[in-house]
Amino acid sequence: MHDDQHDSGRAAQEAAERAERHRSGFVTFVGRPNAGKSTLMNAIVGEKIAITSSKPQTTRHAIRGVVHRDDAQLVIVDTPGMHKPRTLLGQRLNSVVKATLGDVDVICLCIPANEAMGTGDRFIDQQLEGFPRAKKIAVVTKTDLASKQAVATQLLAVSELREWDAIVPLSSVAGTQLDVLVDQLIELLPVGPPLYEAETTTEESISVRIAELIREASLEGVRDELPHSIMVTIDDIVPREGRDLTDVYANLWVERDSQKGIIIGKGGSRLRQVGADARAEIERVLGTQVHLDLRVKVAKEWQGDPKQLGRFGF
Repeated sequence: MHDDQHDSGRAAQEAAERAERHRSGFVTFVGRPNAGKSTLMNAIVGEKIAITSSKPQTTRHAIRGVVHRDDAQLVIVDTPGMHKPRTLLGQRLNSVVKATLGDVDVICLCIPANEAMGTGDRFIDQQLEGFPRAKKIAVVTKTDLASKQAVATQLLAVSELREWDAIVPLSSVAGTQLDVLVDQLIELLPVGPPLYEAETTTEESISVRIAELIREASLEGVRDELPHSIMVTIDDIVPREGRDLTDVYANLWVERDSQKGIIIGKGGSRLRQVGADARAEIERVLGTQVHLDLRVKVAKEWQGDPKQLGRFGF
């Protein structure tokens, strides 16, 4: 009997020591458009939660991905890219960035290995001065697309920007060095209990995720004039009784009638493709078959209209 008590006492003590060592905190990735931020976040969390697209400014919400480990919990906050605002939407996005960065423990600046460092990278690096509380890591992304020599050159250029808490070269696509980055991030987090339940991999509501997937599908292959003009709202998500099927009713908003034509395409061909692409992704998220009812609507010049922006959640 005595041994059992001794064992349970030791187990309790070990649990207490583990709790004292557990780290948790918030991390965000910044970098110019197409620096590989969303792809990196998805690779770390292991679920497709931030949309990835080659179009700039596709991320509009502070999507959180959560990485759970026995000894730590890493909450990843994705911000819209920092840029010089040209529209009211741009100003609101920038204020979201500032609010987000004020709250995080570690900021990672992503700089691609396959492109020379430019004024955009330096501009964002300078903005980091405004967040003295956060630790700072430089992440050289896309090493799979650059020669060893090019990676070395980029690492040197990056190291001259500032005194970083760490510099990590990696490839999200090839999966190299991701674990090294996660270890570094966790090391820089404060000691504390988990912030989210173990099942959570994202805080984003299901309808927001679905809207983002539809928007991602609609951005593919569209000429450059459209990215910011597209907004998706979800009217309803209804599981059908007794069937492995969910009805999703969504609206795809553009700013002008001419854009509506581009989205719909000749004889509706483009919209059908968007619907098919989005449906495949939504089925993965919901785990059922999906019937997607997608309507294209016009909200005149919504990006500069405070009332419309409010209606779309900005």
